[in-house]
This record gives sequence, C-alpha cells and structure tokens, in this order.
Amino acid sequence: MEKNAKIYVAGHRGMVGSAIVRELRRQGYGNILTRTHKELDLINQQAVNDFFAAEKPEYVFLAAAKVGGIEANSSSLADFMYENMMLEMNVIHAAWKNGCKKLEFLGSSCIYPRMAPQPMKEDCLLTSPLEKTNEAYALAKISGLKYCEFLNRQYGTDYISVMPTNLYGPNDNYHPTHSHVLPALIRRFHEAKEAGIPEVVCWGDGSPLREFLYVDDLANLCVFLMNNYSGNETVNAGTGKELTIKELAETVAQTVGYKGNIVWDTSKPNGTPRKLLDVSKAAALGWVYSTELADGIRLAYQDFLSNPMRAER
Repeated sequence: MEKNAKIYVAGHRGMVGSAIVRELRRQGYGNILTRTHKELDLINQQAVNDFFAAEKPEYVFLAAAKVGGIEANSSSLADFMYENMMLEMNVIHAAWKNGCKKLEFLGSSCIYPRMAPQPMKEDCLLTSPLEKTNEAYALAKISGLKYCEFLNRQYGTDYISVMPTNLYGPNDNYHPTHSHVLPALIRRFHEAKEAGIPEVVCWGDGSPLREFLYVDDLANLCVFLMNNYSGNETVNAGTGKELTIKELAETVAQTVGYKGNIVWDTSKPNGTPRKLLDVSKAAALGWVYSTELADGIRLAYQDFLSNPMRAER
C-alpha cells in the first residue's frame, strides 16, 4: 500500500477496526477513510454502493461485524447470520464494482469445525460440522471469505482474508451479556472486587482450551498481510499458545486483584472444547506476535479502568 493511498477501514470504532487505524497511523498511512454506523449503515446496500462510488477507496480493511459471546450467539442466531452476511456482501461487492485494488476480510477462528484436528490449519475449513453455539456467525464469516475467494477466481481480484483467534485489548466490549470471555471476566472480577463479593460464578467447568491474541498484534499482522500476501486461502492469526478457561480466570482475577473464590457452573455450556490455530503460515511469511497474555491482560484492564462508560455498552 502506498503511504498516501486512500484506505477505508470498515468498523473503525470496534476493537479490531480501531486497532487497525492505530497501526496504519503508526506506520505513516495518512489517508484513512472511516464512517460511523450512523453515517453509513453497512446493511443498507444502496448506501454502501453510493459511498464506494463517491469515495473510491483503493484499499479496504473489512473489520465491521456483529459480534458477541456464547450467550449472544445462541440467543440471536438469525440476527447474527443476517447482519453479518449483509454487511460483508455489501462491502465486498461494492469494493469490487468500484475497482478497489485490494481488500482484507476479517473473520474468526470459529469458522473451523468443532472437532477439527488441533492445532487447526487453514485447510481444515468445511471438513466437518461447526460448533452449534456460534454456527450462525461462523456461516456468515465463511460466506465472506468464500466470496473473496470466488471473486479472485472469477474476476482476478486480490482479496484476502485473515482468521484471528480470540481477541482482546483496547476498546473491547465489556457488556455483561454480549461480551467475549476475557473482557467478561475482567468486568466480573472487577465488579466483585469493588463490591466485596466473596465468590464469582463462571460458566462451564473451566476445562476448554483457548488461545488469545492482543488486538494490536492482530492489527500489525493485518497491515503486514495487506503488503505481503496474496492468495485464496485464509491466514490464521494467533500465538500458537493455549490455556484452560480456568487458568484464564485465575490470571484475570490475579491481575484485577480479586481475592475471592471462583465457582464453576457446570449447568452452563463450555462451548468448543479446544480452539488452537496453526500459525505456521503467518510465521513462514515472516510474522510473529509480540504481546504475551499476562502483559496483554494488564493493558486490557488498564483500558477498562480508563473508560468506565465502556462497560455500559
């Protein structure tokens, strides 16, 4: 990407999109195009078409999405599928129609089968059934990355996709029911510490294994891939390291300073038993992450404390 190229970051107010904007600016890209949801509803096809026709961005980072944890995904299946598929198709199609040089689509590791061989390679996509608790979101993301692939194959575009593992960091969503596991734990343990609550209840039995990537590391990879990768197959984004949810909860509690007990509610679902990405492809391209989990959690907690209103989202 040329330093003065017009770059559109869709979803710039979200955790991933805002990190991409930070990384672009850090690297000296100054012509960054953004729109809030109020200014541009990506589900509105005509509005998206008009925007692309008027602005003609040369590069697009598609980080906009409707996201949430197990509870949100399970209770709003239709909403997650419809909204994500609509905004993805609208943006990707409008980018193609208006001559966008390159587009990068941001997905999620939940696209891979529930019982995929671990660690999960990019080529295990669609080889067996998905995890039911986030099937709708996964299907929408698979559709987005496949549309990029099909445009490449049919029309010779240069559209790529990256599939991050579980993300966390600045500008995360700490909503009590619609957040992912790590920010949810930060909020829960913080509030319990402040209120002097003797125990915190967590979902499941704590046994699932999870991998976490600091969002600024992902943003660095996203810009790196835009400049150094072309291909139909997606690229995994992660650390290649994992820990149990129980270990995660204990680490968050320690970071927050919560001294009470952690109780596991085994009547609640665990979700996918293991989700570790094979990150050898990104490593072969010359990229590795830089933020270790303990350091990242401290940074995330500082971000949470710096903006109390964020917890109300």
